[in-house]
Amino acid sequence: MLETKRDAIRNRLIKMYKAANAGHVGSALSSLEIMVFIRFALLQPDDKFILSKGHAAALLYSALAEEGLITPEEIASFYANNTCLPAHPPVNKFAAIPFATGSLGHGLSLSAGFALAAKLKKQHHRIFCITSDGEINEGSTWEAALFIAHHQLKNITWFIDRNYLQGFGYTEDVLALEPLDKKLESFGFQVAKADGHDFDSLRNAMASYTGDKPLVIICNTLKGRNMSLENTVASHYLPLTEEDYYKLIQ
Repeated sequence: MLETKRDAIRNRLIKMYKAANAGHVGSALSSLEIMVFIRFALLQPDDKFILSKGHAAALLYSALAEEGLITPEEIASFYANNTCLPAHPPVNKFAAIPFATGSLGHGLSLSAGFALAAKLKKQHHRIFCITSDGEINEGSTWEAALFIAHHQLKNITWFIDRNYLQGFGYTEDVLALEPLDKKLESFGFQVAKADGHDFDSLRNAMASYTGDKPLVIICNTLKGRNMSLENTVASHYLPLTEEDYYKLIQ
C-alpha cells in the first residue's frame, strides 16, 4: 500500500514541478518516503503534522491531494499567481497545514508547542515533524530540542531528513553536524536511524522506541534521488529537465 501511495504522490508532484518549472525538486524527493510513511502509516485523525522544511511544500500538497484534502484544480494552480499552493506551505488555507513554514528552524519549535499543549491537557494525540538537516544550523532548532527533552515531550516524533546537503553546499562543509546522533543523545533524546527511502527501515526505527525519552529518527536520504542531479546542491534549486521528468514519471 505504501509503495502505491508513494508512486502516486511522486507522479503528481513531478507533474506539478514540470508544469510550474519550479525548483526545490531535490528537497521533495529526499523526503518522499518519510512523508508517505508518516501520513499513511502513522498519522491518526487527531494527530498533528508539521513540515518544517517548507521547501518541500509540493510534496506535502501532493500527499494531501492523495488524501482528498486538496482538489485537482488547486494542484493545477501550484506556484501560479494568486495560488493557494505557493512555494512554501501557506497559513490559514488548509486545516492540514496548521502553520506556514519555510523560514527554516521554526517547525520543531511549533511542534514542541503542540506537544506541550497536548501534555498539559492530558490529550493523547501525537505530533510528527520533518526537518531538514541544514536547518539544524539554526539555534532555534537546538532550543526546541532542549525544550522537548526538558519537558519530556514523548508525544512528539522528530524525523530529520539527513541528505547531507543544504542551500550552500554539503552540511559538513558549511557547519558540521556530526556526530549528530551523539549530540542529540546528550540533549536527552532516544536516537534511531533509518534508511529514509525504505519503509521497512522506517518501521523498524519506530518499533525500536522504548518510550523513555522523546524520539528522533535520523533518516539517511539522497537529495534529488533518481535525478541526474542526485546528491548535488543543484538539485536544491534547478527545475526538472525533460530527461529527469521522463525518468521519474511512472
